[in-house]
Amino acid sequence: MAHFPDPASLTQQILHPETSGLDADWLAVLQQPAVTQARQAVAAFLAQRLEGGAVIYPPHPWRALALTPLHRTRVVILGQDPYHGHGQAQGLAFSVPDTMKRPPSLRNMFLEIARDDGLRAALPDTPAASAIATWGNDLTRWSEQGVLLLNTVLTVEDGQPAAHAKRGWEVITDALIRHVADRNTPAAFLLWGGHAQAKQALLPANRGHLVLCANHPSPLSARRPPVPFLGCGHFRQVNEWLAAKHQPAIIWRTDTEQTGLFPA
Repeated sequence: MAHFPDPASLTQQILHPETSGLDADWLAVLQQPAVTQARQAVAAFLAQRLEGGAVIYPPHPWRALALTPLHRTRVVILGQDPYHGHGQAQGLAFSVPDTMKRPPSLRNMFLEIARDDGLRAALPDTPAASAIATWGNDLTRWSEQGVLLLNTVLTVEDGQPAAHAKRGWEVITDALIRHVADRNTPAAFLLWGGHAQAKQALLPANRGHLVLCANHPSPLSARRPPVPFLGCGHFRQVNEWLAAKHQPAIIWRTDTEQTGLFPA
């Protein structure tokens, strides 16, 4: 099932995140007094909603943290809240299972990767829309390479976007973002849309982070000024930044036969 019929199952994860396979670094953040208080408020709210019959996604709210430990986090992509359709939410921002229909924002993200000059040079006769047709929608592949796909609100109700906003999640995720940003290890932060860009205030200017801002990849804003998402070049800029630090590139393509950022 993609929701928790038993309120204790979900509240157990929120109240006891150590049961979700998180590393010590993330747990230290989640155990800060203010964050602990926020987790308790979230757990109480979720228990109340579940007891009232609400269907809540995703099944594992901490999954982004479990897949991308702090010491491996090289890139942070911020979303707003999970997808609110049955079977969509995976606990990773923008990601859905490969078997699900591709959401419009994810399609535009893939189009931006495909628009990169390197891919076009490798596939000169293939329109971008056709090139991405066989790509997988599951972004676990990114998480495992050090891309933290973090929503700022980690649960949602079926058919009700932003239903769990301002219930305590933002205190928790702000603390997580701040913890990544306060390290001495620089990371790349991709802030798409006004909601994500508001978190720029959490990022110190003296840590050497790469901060890239553009409109949200939603079709409603992806082509609009001031910084259209389509054409922003963020995926290539991240890899150029990583290369300058002698780090491996992120393999953004999600087709099963890729062997690098672009085909040989």
